[in-house]
Amino acid sequence: QVQLVESGGGLVQAGGSLRLSCAASGRTFNTYVMGWFRQAPGKEREFVAAIRWSTGSAYYADSVKDRFTISRDNAKNTVYLQMDSLKPEDTAVYFCASKPWAPMSRIVNQYRDWGQGTQVTVSS
Repeated sequence: QVQLVESGGGLVQAGGSLRLSCAASGRTFNTYVMGWFRQAPGKEREFVAAIRWSTGSAYYADSVKDRFTISRDNAKNTVYLQMDSLKPEDTAVYFCASKPWAPMSRIVNQYRDWGQGTQVTVSS
């Protein structure tokens, strides 16, 4: 059974940076796609970024492209989301999710396993 545990959220001023981590366990993740999603109060959960575990190829939402970077550490079974130049509109609960096979996707219900989420708050 896949377990995903996020960490690294917090409060930061606009223009600052945070790095989120997602520790994955319970499977061999070679074939997996890992995604980051976020959900702000009163809004639907939305795609942020995804990475193909085997190749490291990445895919971003337009709203975070050039500001956020997704990466993975195979030895630690951990996926990261480096968030730079943060804006107040980035405030949300951020979730890590996994999808057992390619292709990469921005669709929420194509991801099978989810973490509990970590709060990111960006003050203006």
